[in-house]
Amino acid sequence: MIQFYILIGVISLVSWLISNKLKSKFKKYSQVELRNGMSGAEIAEKMLADNGIFDVKVISTPGRLTDHYNPKDKTVNLSESVYNQRNTAAAAVAAHEVGHAVQHAKAYNYLTMRSQLVPIVSITSKFSQWLVIGGLILGAASGATGIGFYLAVSGLVFMAFATLFSFITLPVEYDASNRALAWLQSKNMVSQQELAGAKDALTWAARTYLVAALGSLAMLLFWGMRILGGRD
Repeated sequence: MIQFYILIGVISLVSWLISNKLKSKFKKYSQVELRNGMSGAEIAEKMLADNGIFDVKVISTPGRLTDHYNPKDKTVNLSESVYNQRNTAAAAVAAHEVGHAVQHAKAYNYLTMRSQLVPIVSITSKFSQWLVIGGLILGAASGATGIGFYLAVSGLVFMAFATLFSFITLPVEYDASNRALAWLQSKNMVSQQELAGAKDALTWAARTYLVAALGSLAMLLFWGMRILGGRD
């Protein structure tokens, strides 16, 4: 099991480094005031209107970096700082979340696929690792045959759904950022300096999803080799 703990340690370290870098980027660009003086909420509302979307509400949600788009109730949820502040970071985040609303309105394929996987992953992610470890323990006790093996394989399949979800999330997030940046530039909402800052912030935000996807894949391959590699 030492390899497992090393893998977890490496993934956690990289994730922590990326997360810290992201926080420092948002702190930096939170100090760059927008020349147009608009708040994150106003940016979001204008981008929605410019895309002909009038059935989505922009609301404030508690916390920091809690921004998200909810397709169920059609709300762009902006953290309190993003909702109220008038800086480059707020504009980038607000436009990015509206990018998801635009994806929803245009039935973007990857967003649809991710939404369909949500109820499945919410269940499988709770049991996958327990099934894998439990199956390996039972398999070791019975010579890696019988119910232990099949239990571990079922956990591996559950884990694969989470990995698939992580990789489908990547184009969803990158596309939302691309839509956000394109709109900010085409509508002359930000200066070139502000646009560069928004792009930098969103790039680091996307890297958190990339690390999560690679970490999920690494875990899947690790357990896959332990389960399938040890079978004659």
